[in-house]
Amino acid sequence: MTTTLSDTETRADERANDERDEGVSRSEISYEHAAESSAREATICVVGLGYVGLPLAVGFAQSDYRVIGYDVDESTVERLQAGFDTTGDLSNEAVRNDDISYTTDASEIADADYVIVAVPTPIDDADRPDLSYVESAATTVGSKMKPGTTVVLESTVYPGTTREALVPALEAASELTAGEDFFVGYSPERATPGDPDHGLADVVKVVSAQNETVLDDVATLYESIVDAGVHRAPSIEVAEACKVVENTQRDVNIAFVNELSMALERMGVDAEAVLEAAGTKWNFHDYRPGLVGGHCIPVDPYFFAYRSARDGYEPELVRTSRQVNESVPDHVAKLTIKALNECNKTLRESRVLVMGLAYKPGVGDIRSSKVSNVVDSLQEYDVDVEGFDPFADDEAVRDAFDLDVQETLTFEGVDAILLATPHDEFEQLDLEAVTAELEADPALVDVTGALDEAAAVEAGFVYRRL
Repeated sequence: MTTTLSDTETRADERANDERDEGVSRSEISYEHAAESSAREATICVVGLGYVGLPLAVGFAQSDYRVIGYDVDESTVERLQAGFDTTGDLSNEAVRNDDISYTTDASEIADADYVIVAVPTPIDDADRPDLSYVESAATTVGSKMKPGTTVVLESTVYPGTTREALVPALEAASELTAGEDFFVGYSPERATPGDPDHGLADVVKVVSAQNETVLDDVATLYESIVDAGVHRAPSIEVAEACKVVENTQRDVNIAFVNELSMALERMGVDAEAVLEAAGTKWNFHDYRPGLVGGHCIPVDPYFFAYRSARDGYEPELVRTSRQVNESVPDHVAKLTIKALNECNKTLRESRVLVMGLAYKPGVGDIRSSKVSNVVDSLQEYDVDVEGFDPFADDEAVRDAFDLDVQETLTFEGVDAILLATPHDEFEQLDLEAVTAELEADPALVDVTGALDEAAAVEAGFVYRRL
């Protein structure tokens, strides 16, 4: 029978009282590795070597811990073993660290004092949390870990997941009891991929655990690699909720300005000018309209909404915000169609170049990019669409977006430019030189307003933005 943490903690306390008569407590025995960690003698296994797990593995290795990097993807592990940074956020040199052992051999988990689980937590086709990766990882870890191990979940989850999903899977696979034979913590990842100023060491780490002793141990562990320090959450559920709330707040705020932008366009009012004017007030929050893609902001609100609805409260604002932001790709496509019509272009004979296909500037990650939805909408109007992204893998883009991809940027034969993801490289475009290559009477749809509108109009574009 699966045991809850509260039950096991009570049992652990009772057993500890018995053991005190013999002059030693179970926690003193089980937490010998806490002292070792301060001397960097602990072994840490990171399960899942994606954009969250790999920086963790490298960070601990750079702080002189012995690290086991485990992943089920053989190609990922082979590339890491060959010294290639698979995330693009670190460096090949950082990945080539003698203190990290990259492996697909789950038996090596048995060598770890701490196991950090950093696996994906997507949503399914019905927008419900998919915990299959967490449960699978917990089963693997549980089948291999030794008694006394501390398991920390870093994946984004709804409040209660660690106790409801992770712990039962660990207990079932290990035949050990949480709180007695092994220990559990939770620390949500908060680093921002592609942002050198907000990496693992630069953002305060929220940490939590099943009791104060485990919390002190886990906090000490993370303090050794996070320069910004740690925040000790009073419970695992608080830490789980804080991550989904952080991104849900952003989603709601972005939805507000996206809706404003669409409404003001109907009124014939310049949304950018409105936001600039409103921003002169000290307490106006600075958000700008745009496509909301990526692995966190479009996903985490569903985790929050799912758990809230399960407990009897329907978070209407959260769900409505998601609907607004999910409607933006179609709106961008319609802006492009309107711009082509204003240029007197025939849609079936028009060619649109989409510049920037990744989900955010400065990265090549096209997974969860909403640009693909814009492309789909344009193709429904029989518009000829091609793409270019200086960071994304061209072959991966062709497969995912089903469109032609330029390997070298050219504007020949193009009727309209759709600047979807504003990589820094695009801001240096000489717009007059660009229009010289384009077809006559071109359009420029600048989704985020990255380029100067006056310069674009002067260069001969019909200019549109959100």
